[in-house]
Amino acid sequence: MYSIKPGRGPSAMGAIGGVAAAIFGVCWTIGAASMGAPWFFVLFGVVFVGLAVVGIAYNFHNAMQRDRMSSFDITTGQEEGDPVARALGYDPRADDERPGRRDKEERRRFDGDFCPFCGAEASRDFDYCPKCGKDI
Repeated sequence: MYSIKPGRGPSAMGAIGGVAAAIFGVCWTIGAASMGAPWFFVLFGVVFVGLAVVGIAYNFHNAMQRDRMSSFDITTGQEEGDPVARALGYDPRADDERPGRRDKEERRRFDGDFCPFCGAEASRDFDYCPKCGKDI
């Protein structure tokens, strides 16, 4: 099965950018409060810091998840593993236990290079039709 995931690198950079945004928001809030700016300038700084903290948490969570690769990898379970995931202690063999995965020895239900349901071209290594999504 194919999936598109936000990558480890972009997520880590998003977390770093969030830290910079949070620092800017804190400086903005302190500066606005100390200069006697109207209340909505101070409130803007507080909201800015809050959004930055949420962004940091989201991006850090993405960066530390299993199987995160580059920007927009379209991945299958048969590709090479993620070296950072191995360094974080994730067992690459655990991927084979995900639901919907087939053993390499198990064959497709239908032979051929085309889907028997819709006629779309489907490579022999596809378990599901790329057009209609049916189990072939």
